[in-house]
Amino acid sequence: MNMKKAKMILEKDFKVSEIDERIYGSFIEHLGRAVYGGIYEPGHQLADENGFRKDVIEMVKELGVPLVRYPGGNFVSGYNWEDGVGPREHRPRRLDLAWRTTETNEIGTNEFMQWAKLVNAEVNMAVNLGTRGIDAARNLVEYCNHPSGSYYSDLRISHGVKEPYNIKTWCLGNEMDGPWQIGHKTAEEYGRIACETAKVMKWVDPTIELVACGSSNRSMPTFAEWEATVLDHTYEHVDYISLHQYYGNRDNDIANYLAQSLEMDDFIRSVISIADYIKAKKRSKKTINLSFDEWNIWYHSNEADKLIEPWAIAPPQLEDHYNFEDALLVGCMLITMLKHVDRLKIACLAQLVNVIAPIMTEENGVAWKQTIYYPFMHASKYGRGIALNPIISSPKYDSKDFTDVSYLESTAVYNEEKEELTIFAVNRDLEEALQMECNIRNFDGYQLVEHIVLENENVKQTNAAKKANVAPHSNGNAVLENGIITAQIPKLSWNVIRLAKR
Repeated sequence: MNMKKAKMILEKDFKVSEIDERIYGSFIEHLGRAVYGGIYEPGHQLADENGFRKDVIEMVKELGVPLVRYPGGNFVSGYNWEDGVGPREHRPRRLDLAWRTTETNEIGTNEFMQWAKLVNAEVNMAVNLGTRGIDAARNLVEYCNHPSGSYYSDLRISHGVKEPYNIKTWCLGNEMDGPWQIGHKTAEEYGRIACETAKVMKWVDPTIELVACGSSNRSMPTFAEWEATVLDHTYEHVDYISLHQYYGNRDNDIANYLAQSLEMDDFIRSVISIADYIKAKKRSKKTINLSFDEWNIWYHSNEADKLIEPWAIAPPQLEDHYNFEDALLVGCMLITMLKHVDRLKIACLAQLVNVIAPIMTEENGVAWKQTIYYPFMHASKYGRGIALNPIISSPKYDSKDFTDVSYLESTAVYNEEKEELTIFAVNRDLEEALQMECNIRNFDGYQLVEHIVLENENVKQTNAAKKANVAPHSNGNAVLENGIITAQIPKLSWNVIRLAKR
């Protein structure tokens, strides 16, 4: 039987856009063991003088995450930021109604900013538009970004932080369209409060960028209408509209599961269209870009979470243990986002540690990498520069919910400064390898560096503490001759083909 064949053409001029490094962002929420028992475990043998786990810090640094969204999430809609600053002995314990836990407030704004510095990340700070509003938001911007000489900037200084943080990216609430959200609002209600809050936040610091809440996911009954209404109110005062989406393989149909990135692609295109409709309606010269600030796989932990007793401190919530097929879909989602970097400027893998996360920790034990860690690390490490738009010809298949799904899901990134070219590729074929031929045309003098492959015979294989069952190798068989790359892309595999000018 002949192997299926796919062809690709790549040129330097096939540019989508320069990649904003913030698309490799992530997310830490006060939820489950993300903060307490995740990034922060004072009694751990690898904890630093501030209680932050050094093994976790190193794993986050290896991912190269440039931006971390904080402190939520649903949590932020009931959060008083003032509870988390100042002397710890004076900080109140609060009931977190979003996740039905008890929040100790041991970690707050200043501690988290300290941790973000350790992992070389900026913070994407969310403000509470559920139970709070304009006043709390403007005060938080003043506390974080104003140099000195005002009440809240001087309060920060009295808390031991002399220099302002100059946080650039801010979220105007979280998922305000969701009935589960504390302070849930209609699109009109949210549009008004977001507009007025945005104006005042930018009066405090005109250099900040603001993200307005889009729909909680594409299946929300108010999707599209919500975005249009919110942007109608906020268009001239915000910079981004957010997207959130999680996927799962509840039907155990891997062919359909791996095609879900096509829905993600359509979701992105739809939100771009809505934003541009409002631009046209307002005859505006300004373009609103996208922040996909929650995306991941989330379904493994749903049943376990029902057994958790309410009002515990940092219980093991949303602790999905990811398998190999999840890593493949994460790879497809990363490729999908790279195709849209002309408009998609921020993205946050939700989340980062323990909670639907690439990094897991054991209490008083080791930290370890989930299967999804690897495609994200590869994309973050090698996907910097200019996203290219390759011409791809691939055999296709149909699944339960999708038609014309390419077996080869692929894109490429050109780093002009380093003179590097990286091809990311997933083979969705369940049965056989795919013969890929890629013409790299005007990349003269480039040579193959390595062909990284993530593959496993068992699609349900997971990793565990001290057991990396799913891990990449560099034994891929790509070769480059006369400007043509040929490679066998193994069945159900994630591939990174790296080239550099020598």
